[in-house]
Formats: sequence, C-alpha cells, structure tokens
Amino acid sequence: MLLDTISGWFGMDMGIDLGTCNTLVCVRDEGIVLNEPSVVAVRRGTTRVLGDGEAVGLVAREMIGKTPGSITAVRPLRDGVISDFEVTEQMLGGFIRKVHNKRKLVRPRVVIAVPSGITAVERRAVIDSAERAGARKVYLVDEPMAAGIGAGLPITDPTASMIVDIGGGTTEVAIMSLADVESCESIRVGGNDMDEAIIGHLKRAYNLLIGFTSAERVKIEVGSAAPLNEEMTMEVAGRDTISGLPRKILVTSEEIRAALHDPVGTIVDAVTVTLEKAQPELSADLINNGIHICGGGSLLRGMDTVLANATGLV
Repeated sequence: MLLDTISGWFGMDMGIDLGTCNTLVCVRDEGIVLNEPSVVAVRRGTTRVLGDGEAVGLVAREMIGKTPGSITAVRPLRDGVISDFEVTEQMLGGFIRKVHNKRKLVRPRVVIAVPSGITAVERRAVIDSAERAGARKVYLVDEPMAAGIGAGLPITDPTASMIVDIGGGTTEVAIMSLADVESCESIRVGGNDMDEAIIGHLKRAYNLLIGFTSAERVKIEVGSAAPLNEEMTMEVAGRDTISGLPRKILVTSEEIRAALHDPVGTIVDAVTVTLEKAQPELSADLINNGIHICGGGSLLRGMDTVLANATGLV
C-alpha cells in the first residue's frame, strides 16, 4: 500500500528535489525538465528577488561573490532544510513558473523529497513554502526512499537494499526492505562541508582566501577520498589574506585529500552505524546486494573505494 501511494505521488504533476546546492524538477512522462542551483539574488537587507522574481537558479549563481553592495546572492537552504522561509518560497515560485508556464497546467500537485532526519516544523515549512509558491497540493517523501525508487532498487522485495545519498548539505544512509526504511542515518554533512574544508586548508596553509565556487572547482578537479593511481596538481587563484592582493598557488591532490579527511570520515561513520543497526538477515542480504551511492558527493574520486574498505561491501 505504501508503494502504491508513493507511485501515485510520482504520477502527479511535478516532483521536486529541493537540495541545498541544486533543485531538480521533473514532470510526469517528461523526466527532469529543470536542474538549477538553489540560489536567489535579492536586494541586500530585504527578501525582494530581482528581475520581478525571476533572478533565481542559474541567473543568481552567476552573481555569487560578484554582486554590488546593494545586491546579494543567497542560498535559502542550509543542511538540506529551509533557513530562509520567504526567499525559499520565492525561489520555488520561480522554478515552478519556469516549468509550469511552458505547459499551461493548472496549479500543479507537487511531491518534494526531503531529508529523513528533519523535524516536523521543518517539514511544515517545506509544505507551506511550496503551497505559497503556487502548488495546489504538496506531498513529502523521504530522500532515501525517493533515491531508491529512482535507482530502480527492489525496495518492495523481502531483501535488503542500501542507499547512500551524499548531497550538498546532508547525507542520507538507509537500508530498505518491503517498501519501508529498516535502518537509517541522516547527517548534516555533505559536499558543502568538503568545500569548507578546502577553503579552511588553503587559508591555513597558504594564507589564501577563496570562495565556495573556487573550492568546488578544486574538489571536482583534484579532490579524492582515496589515493589515486596518478596524483594531480591544480593552480588556484584567490586573495592573499596578508597583503590583500590576488595570488595563485599550486595545490596537489594529496593535500586536498587530507583536507577532506574529516567530512569523508563522518560520512563513512554514518554508513557503518546504519549497518550496525540493521537486522542480521538484512545484513546478510547486503553481502550480495552491496551498497548503492548517489548524489553529487558520490562523484568524489575514490568514495566508493573508501566505503568498500570500511564495510567490506561493494
């Protein structure tokens, strides 16, 4: 019955993955129709979105770190939950209009994936934001369940399926069976924490200050969780914290891997804790079924290797 309900939700007008870093929107029979950063450009000191409410997503991201004093580009979600109710509402409204206006639908019914560990108050905030943004009816589904369905895992079968969803603000770890979550951990650590770790390392080691966009680029180009067959180097530009002048340095994949040790280790700990809480029969299933990883953070080189070494599962 639970699966029928969830399948019915996904058969409705619109599904939204409201992430800390990116928001994805899918429409029934069309798939993903929007994938944009969860960023909004507003006038400083207000919640007024620029461009008559349209300065959201890709348009707003281009303004991060480059806006004049009267304008600021903000991310209204932190650690997978709403940190600014009014701005989130306007961001959702902008995304819904981008998709909705092209299709001339009535006010859409919406399913939104949310972290499994958020509070009832935080769930209510998501529903209220979506309804005020133009949704006719809003349903919430836990991210691990949505990820399992999207990955095509046999979550309705009497066998264990394990998902590790590493997002920008949260990591969701769950073992599922018979359309239910049997064991799970939801931690507020993800790709953003990796970016912060890189920023902190460069500031301490080189007195170089860089922004989140540059840190993400470093993570993507030379970041890793496990040793590489061929280590890499990369030039990074930023502002010298002593002289205040622009400066370039050369960083190595080894030092970036060391900088990422703590956030990666926290994610690995969440996986092992989830496994420790699982029933013995389900644990036995995972020897054959393995672990499925998804989310932007799963693209970090060697993340699968680190998890396999820590758990003995592949």
